[in-house]
Parts: sequence; structure tokens; C-alpha cells
Amino acid sequence: MNLNLTDKIAFVAASSDGLGFATALSLAREKAKVILGSRSEDRLEAAKAKILASVPDATIHTSAFDLLNEHEIKNAINDAANVYGGIDILVTNAAGPKAGNFTEISLIDWQNAFQISLMSAVHLIYAALPFLKKSSAGSILTITSTSGKQPIPGLFLSNVFRPAVLGMTKALSIELATHNIRVNSILPGWTGTDRSKQLLQFYAEKHQTSIEQEIDRIASDIPLHRLADPEEFAKVATFLVSDAASYITGVMMQVDGGRCKSIV
Repeated sequence: MNLNLTDKIAFVAASSDGLGFATALSLAREKAKVILGSRSEDRLEAAKAKILASVPDATIHTSAFDLLNEHEIKNAINDAANVYGGIDILVTNAAGPKAGNFTEISLIDWQNAFQISLMSAVHLIYAALPFLKKSSAGSILTITSTSGKQPIPGLFLSNVFRPAVLGMTKALSIELATHNIRVNSILPGWTGTDRSKQLLQFYAEKHQTSIEQEIDRIASDIPLHRLADPEEFAKVATFLVSDAASYITGVMMQVDGGRCKSIV
């Protein structure tokens, strides 16, 4: 199958590691021109080097910015568009909010989660929209979590703000269809990333168990009985932003090994 991503310009937020990096690498393999975004210049350069080691002819641009800073986001998007002449694909992504139950969360935690989980995506989309409207096949992909569909114990803030991003995704898919911009979301389940390792450590301390025991406990609730590899997630993300998915919009795609048990 030809995904027709050659020379498409893809801006991937929070892509120096984790799911963002895996998605950027997958897009580079499909010959898209990729903009890596992160707060750290050093981590961006390391990520760029890893991609070029795997895809020597990849076209990669890096942009350091803070997802909590609206002006830095706008400048990063404008810079990327100036370098490559536009933006065809936007992948919104951010670190997950603080773990904890309702009584363990402060008002500051609520404010931080609102900014990083919801408003970072809002600012990215606002900044990229003028360029996406000029694209012949614009695509927005929000990276969220299965917590947007089925609450995850101990991740109260994620359970609140991920559904908000899904609501925005669905509403935008309707509003932007007249501009031929598709808007979808991808909902990862438990995947082998540093974020998952942090959460596993959080659960291990909370339950007085080991990380290995927590992996076994979580895997037992997943029909495929394992955590995902980041590349498995990235392949689905790459498909959703490609021409192969040209008639797919407003979809919340789970990549969770079957963890969510709902029919729709």
C-alpha cells in the first residue's frame, strides 16, 4: 500500500522520545519531511541523530519550544512552515498529567493538567490551521489515551482532560471538513515508553509491589496479554495521517491490545 507521504510536511509535538519520536521516525521512513518538537535542544538533536541513523536520507528539522507557552508554539509552527513552505500534517502530543487519585491532586495540579493536556493541543491547532487550510490534504492527529474512553485507576487528571481533547477532535472533524482537513485521535494503551515506566513505578510504590508484578497485573487485563511496542502505535498513527486514510475523519482509534471493552 502506498501511503503517499513523500514530501508531506509533518509537525510532531513532543517528539524527542516516546510515542512522538516513534511517530516521527515512522513518518520519516515514509519519506515525509518531519519537524521534531521538544523543549530541549540537546534531546532534539539526539532524536534527529537517531532518525538519521535509521533513515539516512530523511529530511528532519528541529524546533525547541515549551508546550506551556502559546507564543513559543506559534513561533515554532511559523518557523517550520517557513523552512518547508507549509504544513500538511499536525500531530499534537504532550507528556501525561500528574498521576494520582482525586484527593491526592492539588489545584495547581489541575491547572497544570489543563494547560499541558488540553490547551497545548488547542494552541498547536490554532497556530497550524492557516497552513493546514492551504494544504491539499491537511490532517490533524491528536495523541490522547484510552483514559479518554475508559478511566484508568490512579490517573484522575488524565481521565478528565483526555475526553476533552476527544470532544475537540470530533467537533473539529466536522468544522474543518469543508477545508478538506481530516481530524482524528489515536488512543494508546499501555506501551513500552518512559512515561509507562514512570506510571508502573507509581503503581508499584502505591501497591507495594514490583514493576514486574505491575506489568503482569496490567497485561492480565489486556486481551493480547502484553504491552505494546511504540512502533506498533506509530504504524497506526502514520496510516491515519496518510492518504490511505483519506475517508477517515472524526475517528478515535484505540491501539490498546483490546483493553477497552466497549463496543463503540
